[in-house]
Order: sequence, then structure tokens, then C-alpha cells
Amino acid sequence: QVQLVESGGGLVQAGDSLRLSCAASGRTFSSYTMGWFRQAPGKEREFVAVVRWSGTTTSYADSVKGRFTISRDNAKNTVYLQMTSLKPEDTAVYLCAARFRYYSTTASEYNYWGQGTQVTVSS
Repeated sequence: QVQLVESGGGLVQAGDSLRLSCAASGRTFSSYTMGWFRQAPGKEREFVAVVRWSGTTTSYADSVKGRFTISRDNAKNTVYLQMTSLKPEDTAVYLCAARFRYYSTTASEYNYWGQGTQVTVSS
């Protein structure tokens, strides 16, 4: 079992930066691929970024590429999402997810989810 708790969301202005954190419980955090997804009101949950269990490989949605950076610290059981140049269209609940071993950008393939943290970007 893996429990995930996100933090770091808030209300910011367009162009600002935020860093989200996701703290994971369990002793096998380093065995999990970790992803960030987001869901805006009335919209489908969408992929944002993913990092392989080893930290060596990352992928991003086209909409955030060049602005967001995902990273992980396996010693701290934490994954981060550094968001820069935020836009109003980035407004959503951001959710952290874990999948054992295998790399994926598909939400339905993830086994564990956090409750999410709200990010609101005003224009």
C-alpha cells in the first residue's frame, strides 16, 4: 500500500511559480513510477508529468513542456512538480499518483492516488 499526500497548491497570478510536493508512505517508494495529473471542473483528468522510479526518465504533456519540471527524492519519499510561468488554463486540482514499476502517462494505469491540491491562477 502507498499513501500519497499533496501540498503546495494555492492562488497565484499568471506568470508566477509554485512547487507542489507529494509525500508518500511505504518503504518501497523507489519502486514506483510517480505521476502528476490534473483535473479542472467539468473536464477529464489529464496527464501532466511522470518520472520513472529511478528518476532517470521524465515525460510531460505538451501544454506544460518547458514550464513544469518533475523530480523525486527517493530518500525523502517525495516527488515534486515545479511549475513556472503559470497560466490561467493551468487552474485545476493537481493529483499525485503512483504505479508500481512500469512507466505510464495513462491515469487508469495508476494504482494509488492522493486527494489533490488546488492550484488557481488568476489573470
